[in-house]
Amino acid sequence: APHTADIFYDNTEDMNMFEKIKELLVEELSVNAEDVTPTAELINDLGINSLELADLVLLCEERFDIVIEDEDVQGFVTVGDVVEYLTSKGD
Repeated sequence: APHTADIFYDNTEDMNMFEKIKELLVEELSVNAEDVTPTAELINDLGINSLELADLVLLCEERFDIVIEDEDVQGFVTVGDVVEYLTSKGD
């Protein structure tokens, strides 16, 4: 079967960012790698709680050297939302 992410991301930047976020979720928050897709919802599908979401935000801030505003975090429903946000923050 084709890799799910290929369907969503035809540009390398998003794909790379997706892989980085996936790595954070799997390594830091113990999410199952096969559950992480661009459309997977952080809370409903991946079982992340609000505390873990806050951790993810901090990890992203550190790794990508950016500041993520609280109101922006409320828009993080799916993995893809986080990817799009972080990609837009890049140069």
